[in-house]
Amino acid sequence: MNRLKHILLVEDSKNDVELIVAALHEGHIANPVTVLQDGVQALAYLQTADPASIPIVVLLDIKMPKMNGMEVLRALKADDRLKQLPVVMLTSSREGPDIDECYRLGVNAYVVKPVAFDEFFRAIKDVGRFWAVVNHPPKAEPVAEPAQVAMKQ
Repeated sequence: MNRLKHILLVEDSKNDVELIVAALHEGHIANPVTVLQDGVQALAYLQTADPASIPIVVLLDIKMPKMNGMEVLRALKADDRLKQLPVVMLTSSREGPDIDECYRLGVNAYVVKPVAFDEFFRAIKDVGRFWAVVNHPPKAEPVAEPAQVAMKQ
């Protein structure tokens, strides 16, 4: 049986989480959604996940407690095992420096959360459809583990 890969949503606003999950559901995105509330949780989750548990995409807020989205993005893109993982910044920040820095760090897309309810739902459904249905990610290549050398005694 071919299981759908999940979407990882990293968002500290419970209201936004509810709206995002509802919009994905309304957009007929069948992929399960895993929700984490901050960057520390997200990074720990991704760095310890087995290859089968890596999500199809990470939807990442910028402004979060403990570790912000840019710090998470920087860590993901520096990790050989996770650097190809698509990351979409899903944020309310329209600040030019935030946008520029995210792209410099390797973000795959930067989506500003619309304020109007209908526009918000439409934007989330479009993001979900693109990353879960339309996009074809590269085939994951296993990262070589350090060789175990047996010594003769």
